[in-house]
Amino acid sequence: MIKKMKLKKGDLVAVIAGKDKGKQGQITEVVLKDNKVVVEGVNVMKKHAKASQQNPQSGIITKQLPIHASNVMLVDPKSGKPTRVGKKSTKDGWVRIAKNSGTEIKETKVASAK
Repeated sequence: MIKKMKLKKGDLVAVIAGKDKGKQGQITEVVLKDNKVVVEGVNVMKKHAKASQQNPQSGIITKQLPIHASNVMLVDPKSGKPTRVGKKSTKDGWVRIAKNSGTEIKETKVASAK
């Protein structure tokens, strides 16, 4: 189990392994317990749902499934290519940097879907 992850909610990542290799999307959820992330538009499952009292509308439901964090890399804000993440000390504290270009990774605010 990993206690800290270098990827955060709202980061733009590229998938580097699996059936969705090459796709890019924003992280919508981080599951620290399983070391997984949910990426928008990646690892989508379709499920046929039968009508019931809880779900009166039947049809096909699409659901985003988590992908392992080792299968995604952060996209460099300067070059747009996948890069590793590092940390750098500044007078304000620690900041995340892209290893390829050395540029600082800005924290992005994501509106919650709830």
